[in-house]
Amino acid sequence: MKKKILTILSRHPRDLFALKDLAKKLKLKREEEYQELRVAVDVLERSGVLRSDARGRVGYLFERAVTKALGSSNRITGRLSVTKRGLGFVRIEETDEDILIPPKFMKTALHGDRVAVVPFAQGSSRHRKEHRDGQREGEIVEVIERSLTAVTGTLQKSRNFFFVVPDDQRISRDVYISNDPSLQAMHGDKVFVELLPWNDEHLNPEGKLLEVLGPSGDPRVEVLSVARSFGLPMTFPSPVLNEANQFPESIPREQIAGRLDYRQKLCMTIDPEDAKDFDDAISYEVLPNRLHRLGVHIADVSHYVQPESHLDNEAFRRGTSVYMVHEVVPMLPERLSNNLCSLLPLVDRLTYSVLMDVNDKGIVENYQIRKSIIRSTRRFTYEEVQQVIEQKNGECADLILPLWRLSTVLLKRRQKNGSIDFDIGEMKFKFDAEGLPSHLIKKVRLDSHRLVEEFMLLANQTVAKHIGLVKKGEDAHPFVYRVHDVPDPSRLRDLSHFVKQFGYSLNARDGVSTRELQRLLEKVKGTEVENLIHKVVLRSMAKAIYADKNIGHYGLGFRHYTHFTSPIRRYPDLVVHRLLHEYEGNVTNHRRNALARQLPDICRQASERERVALEAERASVKVMQVEYMKRHIGDEFDGVIGGVTEFGIFVEINDLLVEGLVHVRDLADDYYVLDEKHYALQGRTRRKLYRLGDRVRVKVVSVDATQREIDFAIAD
Repeated sequence: MKKKILTILSRHPRDLFALKDLAKKLKLKREEEYQELRVAVDVLERSGVLRSDARGRVGYLFERAVTKALGSSNRITGRLSVTKRGLGFVRIEETDEDILIPPKFMKTALHGDRVAVVPFAQGSSRHRKEHRDGQREGEIVEVIERSLTAVTGTLQKSRNFFFVVPDDQRISRDVYISNDPSLQAMHGDKVFVELLPWNDEHLNPEGKLLEVLGPSGDPRVEVLSVARSFGLPMTFPSPVLNEANQFPESIPREQIAGRLDYRQKLCMTIDPEDAKDFDDAISYEVLPNRLHRLGVHIADVSHYVQPESHLDNEAFRRGTSVYMVHEVVPMLPERLSNNLCSLLPLVDRLTYSVLMDVNDKGIVENYQIRKSIIRSTRRFTYEEVQQVIEQKNGECADLILPLWRLSTVLLKRRQKNGSIDFDIGEMKFKFDAEGLPSHLIKKVRLDSHRLVEEFMLLANQTVAKHIGLVKKGEDAHPFVYRVHDVPDPSRLRDLSHFVKQFGYSLNARDGVSTRELQRLLEKVKGTEVENLIHKVVLRSMAKAIYADKNIGHYGLGFRHYTHFTSPIRRYPDLVVHRLLHEYEGNVTNHRRNALARQLPDICRQASERERVALEAERASVKVMQVEYMKRHIGDEFDGVIGGVTEFGIFVEINDLLVEGLVHVRDLADDYYVLDEKHYALQGRTRRKLYRLGDRVRVKVVSVDATQREIDFAIAD
């Protein structure tokens, strides 16, 4: 119990918790467990590990964590994160605490490096604007492991040498390149540079030119630069391609034996218009007793990608497909992802099916999980299905309309049970003949999108319950879960204060339920601050990750959840397919123990690659947004203030979801100061306010393609 308490509190080192909140986090249900909690807290407090206030709330002592991490040494190891302003934060390994590293104490460390830190003696901090009061500071004394081996940047030429200005603003040093006449690069080119060993902080790092990507500022070059900077592999090694090419086009007869044959059933895929791979299909049957048999059929990638094969090792390394603008970096070679594993219409395909018998209330009464073979009858786009839903007739209406009605039942049940329904605005680019963005169109979330979402959620949940729900006295099999922890209480308090600025209330004193958050999102629906508040609510949440230990999914309100439905593009889904099949037979204790050792590494890798993919996708979108806004310099747009800092206000254009900065230096009508409490800039003389969420009209004044920045001015 003491270990569990410290694990929870160490994740929130500066927060205080009432015992009932701790009990909720620890999922304690019995009275004897609550008494054990009381005793353990008392022991930890008397031993000096916990602190408490007058209301009996307890919290973690940060200095204890530092002392424990130091042990008999004066050094702490951890991973360095650097802000764009040059401040470093080293996260102490195995805790959630971090130590501030001022720029002059960074030595030769770069963002992402694993480093050794010596904490300073406690004293007043000199950087309070960047971090919480009381932040412990330190100095980096050793770079243990380099995170970066290469960087992308813009090549600059001086009289005697070349140097590269890195794209990543968290790398504050330029990289020197020797002035070699054989270099086929021009001043201003975007380049990819290998970092050479760097040990002297008084000199800039040096590099070796690996590739000239093209002219800096060209959007196609900038997207390629994004791929290089995130280390995305653009080609597959020959052994991987050779393995993918060895599979026959048709399915051998012996591979069909033992599978559920669904080729005579009506199945369909529903995907975006420009989709290349189709990894899920849906079927529907009416059963007696008012039951609906919903079939979710997923491409059986595990048949082709065997453990420890070249294909498997490469898929593990990539972790996920990355969908950048104008460029897809797939997890699997095209022969598998777009052909053999893709559920193309009127072609036999191997699948893994979840057949769920659902009643009129949206409850799954029975289910089967079987290896199968299907033949998709029709490939639909979301727009085609939406037309059938709206007109109540059309091709396959007798299948689509019952599915739509069932999906609405599932959605209402999910929301009733506390699931949060986020609807963050997204944009779609349209391109001209030269491949440049000509239009930005806001995506509309259709009923057909929700239809597919609900069925995939139900299949994922059913699979997780199949493994996670075990009889009393039995242990669950080692498995891969998709988990989402409860939010940090301090972030919820910040969220409560934030939404109050717009007239909305959120009581965060005793924690916030998902139902309360959903009610807030419903209140802001249709308002000008809807997108802003959705984003801030999302930022206040913990991040969903993959884990071998099931703690549930807070945002969805599910006790059991996994990812089963996209094995073409997500490695964890492929692993889930393998585990399901393996657990159909007898699994020895030796095998269980082996899996228990393997799965944590698989989950960590998958979570990390997912994070990298999201960052790369956002960066590529920013490239095209900047390119689009080049054509609109001087134009005016209506927007909403989405961020306020001492150096200016960030404004998001309503119809385009493009964000730019109005510099405080360009607010020439007064001298403006930051009012942090009210998220506002206020003029000293005229008292004019620019507050978070305010509507403003802005003019596009400049665009920097290399830095991917857009500057606005307040329109007259």
